[in-house]
Amino acid sequence: MAAPEGTTTTGTEYGVFLPIGSGGWIVSTTAPHPEASYAYNREAAVAADELGFDFVMSMGKWRGYGGATDHWEHTLESMTMTAALAEATEHVKIWATVHTNLFHPALTAKMLTTLQEAGNGRAGMNIVAGSYAREFQQMGLWQEELSHADRYRYTEEWASVLRRLWTEESVTHNGEFLRLDDCRSLPHPDPLPTLIAAGRSDRGLDFQARHCDGSFLTAQDLPGLREASRDVRKRAAAQGRTIRTYSMLTVITGRTDADAEARRHEYGCGADVDALVNMKLSWGLPLDKALSLTAEHPEDEAFQTPFVTGSPETVAERIRETVEYAELDGLMLIFPDYRADLRTFGEQVLPLLRKAEHTGMSP
Repeated sequence: MAAPEGTTTTGTEYGVFLPIGSGGWIVSTTAPHPEASYAYNREAAVAADELGFDFVMSMGKWRGYGGATDHWEHTLESMTMTAALAEATEHVKIWATVHTNLFHPALTAKMLTTLQEAGNGRAGMNIVAGSYAREFQQMGLWQEELSHADRYRYTEEWASVLRRLWTEESVTHNGEFLRLDDCRSLPHPDPLPTLIAAGRSDRGLDFQARHCDGSFLTAQDLPGLREASRDVRKRAAAQGRTIRTYSMLTVITGRTDADAEARRHEYGCGADVDALVNMKLSWGLPLDKALSLTAEHPEDEAFQTPFVTGSPETVAERIRETVEYAELDGLMLIFPDYRADLRTFGEQVLPLLRKAEHTGMSP
């Protein structure tokens, strides 16, 4: 991810995906169940700040998935929580999530400028083009007539207007989706907030390459992740830009490799199948497809993301291998227990990763 003007971003970045939704990221009855409370998220963000993580980020979520765990039925709002965390932290970068179909660019411009000032230049925004129709149908804000391509055309226009509001004294715009008449958003943020986005589609990657400083990538396997990383960088280069690439990883540590694997198995065995199926239905999959996908590997499905297990030494080695093979600039990490596990990683794994990067040797 390109550093804000006046700063330099070097080396691999390790961040924390905050548990802004109840249950965190493991959809299981036998896993820890992080609270969707500001106190819990503040504790995690402050620990990340103290332990030397590079960033914290929170998602935007407006409706949960039920099941035995009531997964994500309780959530906080990302932007307001991040503003509070700006006061609670000093060094870690603070990235909030905005859905472009909910937040007008003029409103967003002012909010991010305020957040940038509160955070002394540490603010960033994860731009989401609008998905999971049921979340927005409940508000009467889902436009069925807009296709996936339409939503990205809207988001392209939205992002262009946002940047103009951050850099021009007055913006008049008469576009396909947005109208602004002598619209002003002063002061301008200094430096400009970091912009990031996720998405595997061709339109999504093109959007990231044209407008974002960072790209969050997913793939079926490591070769696919490496190809995606190379692809979005190539697209950015064609625009005369650079972009940093990231992925997500759930980390399960133990005193030994066997201890960590036992934890993973315990959490996987409790997979909340109903919540997982509801999640897939929200993607637009038909019921039979959602059921079959969940039934294939429910233990793995419970984790939502790729995972790594092991002792601190093993975890450090596997993470380093992942970053190097997939040619990533960073990872956003998920923990079962954001109290104990985040601190274990920060105290025992992160120093090994920093040392290996500095010396060029394996952890």
